[in-house]
Amino acid sequence: MTALAVARATVLRALRDRTALFFMVLLPVAIIVVIGITVSGFDRFRVGVVPAPRQGPVARELVADLRSDTGLRTRVFGSAGDARNALRRAELDAVVVMPAGLDEDVRSGRSVAVPVLVEPSGNAGHSAVSTVSAVVAGHAAKLQAARFAAQEAGGTFETNLDRARGVERAASPIAVRAETVDGVSEFLPLGYSYSTPTMLVLFVFVNALAGGAAIVQTRRTGVYTRVLAAPVPSRALVLGETAAYLLLALVQSVLIVGIGALAFGVSWGDPLAAAALVGVWALVGTGAGVLAGALFRTPEQVHALGPSLGITLGMLGGCMWPLALVPGWLRTVGHAVPHAWAVDAWTELLSRGGDLGAILTDLLVLLGFAVVLLTLASLALRHRLTTSDRT
Repeated sequence: MTALAVARATVLRALRDRTALFFMVLLPVAIIVVIGITVSGFDRFRVGVVPAPRQGPVARELVADLRSDTGLRTRVFGSAGDARNALRRAELDAVVVMPAGLDEDVRSGRSVAVPVLVEPSGNAGHSAVSTVSAVVAGHAAKLQAARFAAQEAGGTFETNLDRARGVERAASPIAVRAETVDGVSEFLPLGYSYSTPTMLVLFVFVNALAGGAAIVQTRRTGVYTRVLAAPVPSRALVLGETAAYLLLALVQSVLIVGIGALAFGVSWGDPLAAAALVGVWALVGTGAGVLAGALFRTPEQVHALGPSLGITLGMLGGCMWPLALVPGWLRTVGHAVPHAWAVDAWTELLSRGGDLGAILTDLLVLLGFAVVLLTLASLALRHRLTTSDRT
């Protein structure tokens, strides 16, 4: 009962701290949004489109097709000069210049070439040309069907073009389905499905470390000494503080998971596996936070070193960038910290559709980290509580 009272007091104190609430809720969400927006377009080519002066409906529809294609991020420019400058500044991968008189040439049966500008050294630009060519080819197929119908069945070009559009919308006789054979993704999905789980791993750990300042402050003010004079066993204080930090870590995790799912559409994979991973990671963060509270001598040391240490470990463990992109030796070093195993587990759940069995090894390793940290934290805090000084 004493341990529960200690836990309740610690949780209430944390919830009354507006600074702690900011770092627990608002800051993680803000960084999730920033990183999610930043990485969401890496799988799409940046293409500038320069419409022709006085363009007709055929040209306007081609521009609309380019803007609606899922593989392109298009930006319309008022002049070819502005688009060329953006291409030179590496703001674009390619520029599509709509030819003047496109509608007239199409109606008269003449072939039309659509210029696509790329930088000579830009590999992404040449890849973007393939995507643009596919969009133009699809548009040209409708025009060819309308021209053929006009020659064979009569009617105006516009009427047959509308008929071709209607047939295309009604049914596509051939569809393309992409499958990866014997492939294993080493990356989290882009966008919010990347930023949300990695920031959950990072901030639960960082906030737990920073929260150790409260334990240090309580030690230095002599609160623990007065409580122990009640008398209250030191193990009850250790258990109460540990339970409070675990509850706070779980609350922050649930908030990030809920916001990610409801606001950003993140799918967290198998519910049982995700819940187990969240729980085990909360134990890791709890052990780190209580250990920080037992080892540091002043709250200022915790505030100065705790977040820096947490961010450094997060960078090493793949919270900032995928470990699949770094050299093999650095990937091995990264797995010396628990963050890498947590990110690996989220990658398995979100990118490969894994279940509890698929992340069992990661969970066991994380559980080992948690046991070591919690054991060290318990021993260190009990030692602090039973010594005569307040440091």
